[in-house]
Amino acid sequence: MEQYRLGEMEQKFADLIWENEPISSGELVKLCETEFSWKKSTTYTMLKRLCERKIFENDKGTVYSLMKKQEFHAMQGEEFLKETFGGSLPCFFAAFTRRNKLSMKEIEELQRLIDEHKEE
Repeated sequence: MEQYRLGEMEQKFADLIWENEPISSGELVKLCETEFSWKKSTTYTMLKRLCERKIFENDKGTVYSLMKKQEFHAMQGEEFLKETFGGSLPCFFAAFTRRNKLSMKEIEELQRLIDEHKEE
């Protein structure tokens, strides 16, 4: 899970890259200075950390994602489900609905997703 668990600033940094990719590392430094008041070294340290986790790549000064934001969040969700609920979606759903009532719109959306992903 560690590969897909991001701290608050790592998540903001990742979102910044996803919103602007592909982006030159120099432009990323400028964006991070504006957005987070970071120094160049801080940006490169954070970038290196996320590149080591195979989320992004810095190829000849151009930064791009190795996985799209939606794919990354799906992996986070899968890992959370495995760690917390033994991989059981029904157990997660039961825990979630104990404290949260679903609207008819949410129920219809869930039913649509179930129908789309049913094994034949």
